[in-house]
Amino acid sequence: MATFIPFILFFVIFSTFFSAINSKFSEQSPLTITMKGMEKKTSLHFYFHDISSGKNQTSTAIARPLNMTAAANFFGSTSRADVLLREGPEPTSKLVGRAQGIYAFASQHNAVLLMVMNFAFVDGIYNGSSLSTLGRNAIFDIVREMLVVGGSGVLRLARGYALAKTFSFNLKAGVAVIEYNVSVVHF
Repeated sequence: MATFIPFILFFVIFSTFFSAINSKFSEQSPLTITMKGMEKKTSLHFYFHDISSGKNQTSTAIARPLNMTAAANFFGSTSRADVLLREGPEPTSKLVGRAQGIYAFASQHNAVLLMVMNFAFVDGIYNGSSLSTLGRNAIFDIVREMLVVGGSGVLRLARGYALAKTFSFNLKAGVAVIEYNVSVVHF
């Protein structure tokens, strides 16, 4: 019992100390640092070449619904991707990066994907830099908008948006080419 009393005393002092710190901290206003003139705006344009079947496949299914006939819209199907980003819509155009991540059919009613992608650039001043995107992609909409939630390298701390527009889609060949226009603000 004698060893229990110092423990209780320590606990009371310790919790009182942190209550005082927490109340002081919560009364402070948030810290905002503005670095005027340091932020840059960048616009990028490239094509996402997704090949879901065949010899040069760039995305593969990693999960599917148990009963595909009941899931006519593929709800729950999930794919991983390592898709080529090219300067133009032609499959022979210059490689500028790779889109690496996952996408999943997220709607029970429409063809809507949840996209979680990193655009890793391999050319020019953006070589070694990346952008992280997250968002809803209603694939049959003419233009889809997704968030840019971060970046690295030259695009460090990027935030902005990515507009995606289907350039071409061949269901039989399993090839989709998506045009991307990306606008970000970064340091």
